[in-house]
Amino acid sequence: MAFEISKIAYTGEIKETILGKGDKAVKISGESAYPFYLFEGEMPNPPKIALEVLDSSPEEWPEALIEPYQDVLDDPVAWAKKSIEEYKAEIIALSLISTNPNGMNRGAEEATEMVKKVADAIDVPLIVWGCANVEKDEEVLRMVAEACEGKNLIIGPVVEGNYKKIGAPAIGYQQTVIASTSIDINLAKQLNILLGDLGVTEEKTLIDPTIGALGYGIEYSYSVMERIRMAALTQQDEKLQLPMICNIAPDAWKIKEASITEAEDPKMGNAKKRGILIEAITAWVHILAGGDVMIMRHPEAVDLVREMIGELMEQ
Repeated sequence: MAFEISKIAYTGEIKETILGKGDKAVKISGESAYPFYLFEGEMPNPPKIALEVLDSSPEEWPEALIEPYQDVLDDPVAWAKKSIEEYKAEIIALSLISTNPNGMNRGAEEATEMVKKVADAIDVPLIVWGCANVEKDEEVLRMVAEACEGKNLIIGPVVEGNYKKIGAPAIGYQQTVIASTSIDINLAKQLNILLGDLGVTEEKTLIDPTIGALGYGIEYSYSVMERIRMAALTQQDEKLQLPMICNIAPDAWKIKEASITEAEDPKMGNAKKRGILIEAITAWVHILAGGDVMIMRHPEAVDLVREMIGELMEQ
């Protein structure tokens, strides 16, 4: 008697979403089964990777991260172009670290001008990620949405404290929003409901469940993302049937194991390989949990994840 694999009967599917505009627009999600369960359902669009670009030169990056971008760190436009032309980025994620009130505190007009320059210089989808200060992001992202009208930028993080002030211009100026909550399935659903009530369509919403890096809460973020996918696919929870985006880069590279040098701790081994593997594994775990877009930094980590995605999609 032939062995038959037990299969789950899925009752829902994740909504397909288009990021960006034009020929280089990227389709994400649309799956009708758990990640890579191709024997049970379809996964028409494999997970995508966005390469991060900072709007100002990084001050605390380890040498392993500086090396690939050392000739463009002071120029976000050149940095974005290099990421596309040399490292084959399908999506760019512009991180507005300079707007942080506890840092450079760059003004909204100046930040918006930089975003507009990057958006006009590239033809791939652009994610604009704020500084995670509720009031400052509200000011900056509202202005960005207006200045880049019709470009279908992906802007966030949008949280409960500013969703009305950012969501409304996102609707008016045809942008996509990133609904960000703190590793909790109920909070994620609630924010999606609030955005829907405001008028933001599901096709213009991505879930950011927030993540934990390898060894620093990754099991918790995995389980929450897994529960989101279970509710979406097997419990017909329409408010959770949305793509998920994971900002891997900052969390993976801020942990001590990714940045400590060999001179500081010889037992840790090669610093460059260590950092690359930490970022790649952190991304891969969140892809297996259901993540559709990963924001990453090191090109070699990106190559490792792309290779694994390709192998699983060919099974």
